[in-house]
Amino acid sequence: MKRTHYFIAVPLTAEARQAIRRFADDASSSLPFRTWVHEQDYHITLAFLGDVPPEKMNPLREAMTAVAARCVPFSLRLAGLGTFGERTAPRIFWQGVKAEEMLAALRSDVYEACGALGFSLDRRPFAPHITIARKWQGAEPFRPETLRSLPAASAVFSVPEMVLYRTNMDQTPKYEAIASFPLLGAPAEDN
Repeated sequence: MKRTHYFIAVPLTAEARQAIRRFADDASSSLPFRTWVHEQDYHITLAFLGDVPPEKMNPLREAMTAVAARCVPFSLRLAGLGTFGERTAPRIFWQGVKAEEMLAALRSDVYEACGALGFSLDRRPFAPHITIARKWQGAEPFRPETLRSLPAASAVFSVPEMVLYRTNMDQTPKYEAIASFPLLGAPAEDN
């Protein structure tokens, strides 16, 4: 039986996705990565859950609804490019976002809630990013300094919700939104 993977993520607005896609279209001619991510699949992962047993789905939705209800909508700015994996043959090429306290707090709350439900989560430090391409396959080794000369995508986008996605490996785009959780927290009042 085929296992299905789930994850909680911040979706991107259409404008941010289009800015990254335009960049990726230009970059793909000079950077030979095997796979370029479909525009509809751009997101910032907050927690990768793996397989979610049916009996955990409702508690997961309830927990994410509660987390989102406490978080205020915020904005993010695309910033920087980078890779993960071997320096000369990276497995992931990504677009970064400017550090934002609200994003880090949301991710922390999501992790805490998922941990309380028994999910085994990645313990590496949070490195918010949008995967653009996978698996370097150039005839020459990848040169990280190349990234400095690329005109990275630029956009500011709002984050009014987080989403539970399901991965469908045999489809393109491959990430399917299963549930969305609006960020409903009220901004703090100045006294």
